[in-house]
Amino acid sequence: MSCYIDIGAIADIPLRGARVVKSAAGCIAVFRTAENEAFAVDDKCPHKGGPLSQGLVHDRSVTCPLHNWVIALDTGAAQGADEGKACTYPLKVENGRILLDCSALATTVA
Repeated sequence: MSCYIDIGAIADIPLRGARVVKSAAGCIAVFRTAENEAFAVDDKCPHKGGPLSQGLVHDRSVTCPLHNWVIALDTGAAQGADEGKACTYPLKVENGRILLDCSALATTVA
Protein backbone atom coordinates (compact mmCIF):
# COMPACT_ATOMS: atom_id res chain seq x y z
CA MET A 1 0.00 0.00 0.00
CA SER A 2 1.36 3.39 -0.98
CA CYS A 3 1.52 6.41 1.27
CA TYR A 4 1.39 9.90 -0.15
CA ILE A 5 2.71 13.23 1.09
CA ASP A 6 0.95 16.50 0.26
CA ILE A 7 3.48 18.76 -1.48
CA GLY A 8 1.15 21.64 -2.31
CA ALA A 9 -1.72 22.88 -4.42
CA ILE A 10 -1.61 22.35 -8.16
CA ALA A 11 -2.85 25.94 -8.51
CA ASP A 12 0.44 27.12 -6.96
CA ILE A 13 2.27 25.95 -10.09
CA PRO A 14 1.53 28.06 -13.17
CA LEU A 15 0.26 26.32 -16.29
CA ARG A 16 3.33 25.07 -18.21
CA GLY A 17 5.45 25.72 -15.13
CA ALA A 18 7.34 23.84 -12.44
CA ARG A 19 8.32 23.89 -8.79
CA VAL A 20 11.16 22.06 -7.06
CA VAL A 21 10.72 19.73 -4.09
CA LYS A 22 13.88 18.96 -2.14
CA SER A 23 14.13 15.47 -0.68
CA ALA A 24 16.69 12.95 0.50
CA ALA A 25 16.48 11.50 -3.02
CA GLY A 26 17.56 14.87 -4.46
CA CYS A 27 15.67 17.69 -6.14
CA ILE A 28 12.44 16.70 -7.85
CA ALA A 29 10.82 18.97 -10.43
CA VAL A 30 7.01 18.94 -10.29
CA PHE A 31 5.48 20.12 -13.55
CA ARG A 32 1.99 21.33 -14.47
CA THR A 33 1.02 21.07 -18.12
CA ALA A 34 -1.37 23.31 -20.03
CA GLU A 35 -3.92 20.48 -19.69
CA ASN A 36 -3.62 20.71 -15.87
CA GLU A 37 -1.75 17.41 -15.56
CA ALA A 38 1.03 17.03 -12.98
CA PHE A 39 4.28 15.08 -13.34
CA ALA A 40 7.34 14.63 -11.13
CA VAL A 41 10.80 14.14 -12.67
CA ASP A 42 14.37 14.50 -11.43
CA ASP A 43 15.37 18.14 -11.70
CA LYS A 44 18.41 17.05 -13.67
CA CYS A 45 18.62 16.52 -17.41
CA PRO A 46 20.19 13.14 -18.28
CA HIS A 47 22.46 14.90 -20.79
CA LYS A 48 24.56 17.29 -18.69
CA GLY A 49 22.50 17.80 -15.53
CA GLY A 50 20.68 20.97 -16.57
CA PRO A 51 17.82 22.14 -14.30
CA LEU A 52 14.69 20.78 -15.98
CA SER A 53 12.49 22.90 -13.69
CA GLN A 54 13.79 25.95 -15.58
CA GLY A 55 12.95 24.47 -18.98
CA LEU A 56 10.04 25.13 -21.32
CA VAL A 57 7.00 22.89 -20.77
CA HIS A 58 5.08 21.94 -23.92
CA ASP A 59 2.48 19.23 -24.30
CA ARG A 60 3.71 16.43 -21.97
CA SER A 61 7.39 17.33 -22.36
CA VAL A 62 10.01 19.76 -21.07
CA THR A 63 12.92 21.19 -23.03
CA CYS A 64 16.12 21.49 -21.02
CA PRO A 65 17.32 25.12 -20.83
CA LEU A 66 20.98 24.19 -21.41
CA HIS A 67 21.12 22.12 -24.61
CA ASN A 68 17.49 21.80 -25.77
CA TRP A 69 17.07 18.11 -24.96
CA VAL A 70 13.36 17.24 -24.90
CA ILE A 71 12.32 15.01 -21.99
CA ALA A 72 8.94 13.23 -21.80
CA LEU A 73 7.33 14.11 -18.47
CA ASP A 74 5.45 10.81 -18.19
CA THR A 75 8.43 8.49 -18.82
CA GLY A 76 11.53 10.66 -18.35
CA ALA A 77 12.84 9.48 -21.73
CA ALA A 78 14.79 11.80 -24.00
CA GLN A 79 12.88 12.24 -27.26
CA GLY A 80 14.20 12.17 -30.79
CA ALA A 81 17.71 11.01 -31.56
CA ASP A 82 18.95 11.76 -28.04
CA GLU A 83 19.55 8.95 -25.58
CA GLY A 84 19.09 9.05 -21.84
CA LYS A 85 16.38 9.03 -19.24
CA ALA A 86 15.48 11.08 -16.17
CA CYS A 87 13.89 9.31 -13.22
CA THR A 88 10.17 9.86 -12.74
CA TYR A 89 8.19 9.78 -9.50
CA PRO A 90 4.59 8.67 -8.99
CA LEU A 91 2.11 11.29 -7.87
CA LYS A 92 -1.58 12.00 -8.01
CA VAL A 93 -3.79 15.06 -7.77
CA GLU A 94 -6.78 14.95 -5.43
CA ASN A 95 -9.01 17.87 -4.48
CA GLY A 96 -6.53 20.26 -6.06
CA ARG A 97 -3.58 18.98 -4.00
CA ILE A 98 -0.48 17.27 -5.40
CA LEU A 99 0.33 14.06 -3.54
CA LEU A 100 3.78 12.53 -4.07
CA ASP A 101 4.25 8.82 -3.35
CA CYS A 102 6.31 8.57 -0.14
CA SER A 103 8.28 5.65 -1.52
CA ALA A 104 9.50 7.98 -4.28
CA LEU A 105 11.46 9.95 -1.72
CA ALA A 106 13.70 6.96 -1.04
CA THR A 107 13.80 5.27 -4.45
CA THR A 108 13.32 6.22 -8.07
CA VAL A 109 11.04 4.83 -10.75
CA ALA A 110 12.75 4.23 -14.09
